[in-house]
Amino acid sequence: MSRAALLVLADGRFPAGGHAHSGGAEAAVKAGRITGAASLEDFCRGRLHTAGLVAAALAAAAALGADPAGLDAAADARTPSPALRAAARRLGRQLLRAARATWPSPGLDAVARQFPKGAHQPVVLGLAARAAGLGPGDAAHCAAYESVSGPATATVRLLSLDPFDATGVLARLAPELDRVADSAVEAARRVADEGTDALPAASAPLLEVMAEAHAAWPVRLFAS
Repeated sequence: MSRAALLVLADGRFPAGGHAHSGGAEAAVKAGRITGAASLEDFCRGRLHTAGLVAAALAAAAALGADPAGLDAAADARTPSPALRAAARRLGRQLLRAARATWPSPGLDAVARQFPKGAHQPVVLGLAARAAGLGPGDAAHCAAYESVSGPATATVRLLSLDPFDATGVLARLAPELDRVADSAVEAARRVADEGTDALPAASAPLLEVMAEAHAAWPVRLFAS
């Protein structure tokens, strides 16, 4: 298992399109829910334990070899917002393009044929991790980290927040991120026997509502 491959996959410079998405932070900033480092930490913590947990479990299950179609359907069922489903598929399509160029594999080629409009990003992330020789824990950590690093990075731009403060938020969340990733892998290992119902379905209704409002803005800095 290559730890270098994990660094490449988790690197914010990996051309997977995440830089164009704020993970709900843009809408939260406009609504006054994120005003600085403390409220950013609260936002990221909530996102980690809901959307982050779900994404981490989907990624871990894909890395373990679960059926991509079943996982994609499970991701759809756990994403009520049409705007977020569309964003997840756009990100999945871009990530798949980058992953196929970086770690060519028949598995990734098959998913590209199966989902011409893109599969959900966490599912593709798990498949990319598998193609890179990584395990379910690596995939879960990547997904969980992305769930908080995206909003943190976006808030630096949205509020001119000190990057050191944003990085401090991520560092303080690290122990919780590890626990979320471990829980995600544990759930993903049950998919083989119990099906996708074993995966967590943690809800974040306010993220869904804000995503729909954000999608209707005539002008916005981020795609989601």
